[in-house]
Amino acid sequence: MSTAAEDLETEPIVLREDRDDGITTLTLNRPDKYNALSEDLLTAMQERIEELKQDESVRVVILAANGKAFSAGHDLREMRSKHGQEYYNRLFRQCSGVMLGLLSLPQPVIARVHGMATAAGCQLVANCDLAVASTEAKLAVSGVNLGLFCSTPGVALSRNVPRKRAFEMLITGEFIDAQTAADWGLVNRAVAPEDLDEEVMSLAANIAAKTPVAVRTGKRLFYEQIVKDLPEAYDHAAGVMACNMMEEDTVEGVDAFLEKRKPSWARQ
Repeated sequence: MSTAAEDLETEPIVLREDRDDGITTLTLNRPDKYNALSEDLLTAMQERIEELKQDESVRVVILAANGKAFSAGHDLREMRSKHGQEYYNRLFRQCSGVMLGLLSLPQPVIARVHGMATAAGCQLVANCDLAVASTEAKLAVSGVNLGLFCSTPGVALSRNVPRKRAFEMLITGEFIDAQTAADWGLVNRAVAPEDLDEEVMSLAANIAAKTPVAVRTGKRLFYEQIVKDLPEAYDHAAGVMACNMMEEDTVEGVDAFLEKRKPSWARQ
């Protein structure tokens, strides 16, 4: 008879669960290691991201985790066992590739943060398009306490929260609670643990009910325009919006609004 630990080793390190309504959940599955981002986990995430890019049946992605923690960041034990700058360069670029891969997904990604998220785990939360956290969750970019400034997590963090808030977190390594994270804009909302699943699923269902034409166009445009200066951003957004207006589902949506009826999307 196999032990629980042996059974766990045979499970995928990143689980995927698909629902009929277009909502897919990816679950980090290293609970005994606090879902530390090992090379294997990052590789599995890259593979899942590539799958999702090609899957038009998926409307929304939820990123969750098993165990007590959402993610404790990089696997420090693994990192110390493979000492060398070439290895570290490769590892951090691999992690950055996963973060950018989530942003490049056509589907919005919602982080379901039930527990601790530290360092690159906090980066993962900041990097998702949306995030809902349990009030039991705590978040930090705490590498500075080990002598390692959280440089790559700081990229995502500083694009989510005000500059002085981000630098305070990075330079002190102190934890913030979920409500503070919501107040600062790191997560969208903080809810009681017993309400977490309902809140996440409600948000996902709201998005999944929209036509993919608008959602996918919107996510791509949001990240394209935000790195441009204001006149260029407006020019680019105007062109995208004009193309969006030519889509069959958009025409149907406008007509349905004018006719006071529910739209019948062509892309279900």
